[in-house]
Amino acid sequence: MKFRLFFHYISYLQYPIMLIGLYFAFRPFLGSFTSKEAFIDFYLYNLNYVLLLLGLGMSFSTFQDTTKTQNKVSRIVWESPRKGKVFITLIFCIVVILLTVGLVLYFGTGDSRLQDISVGIIVLGIGQMSVLKTAIEMFEHHRKDRIKIQE
Repeated sequence: MKFRLFFHYISYLQYPIMLIGLYFAFRPFLGSFTSKEAFIDFYLYNLNYVLLLLGLGMSFSTFQDTTKTQNKVSRIVWESPRKGKVFITLIFCIVVILLTVGLVLYFGTGDSRLQDISVGIIVLGIGQMSVLKTAIEMFEHHRKDRIKIQE
């Protein structure tokens, strides 16, 4: 089996990881709490898991084969030089914001709940960084303005 195909199949692990994250997102709303503070604590505890699992799922999604587009929308984005650059810039801005917010919360607050969530935000930023790398590869493989040389 080729490595590219093997890792493409590994990329499908993103779906169960995201489903587990979805479970943690709704988990606080399924229980009954004695106070508002207990709900907030439990919500923040679960929010950290959601952020961690989303970042991990995004990282697994980047194992996909970047030489193929997955759907019509991605083909429209990556074939257009302008749309591709805008999308890459947007992803880059999201990475910078997530990492900045995560690091500021981690080092700038004494609240342990916010420090826990900041770890999830940092992992989400790292996952988004993986998506940025994949987006750059997709853009390079599918741009219409580049002449592909036949070997």
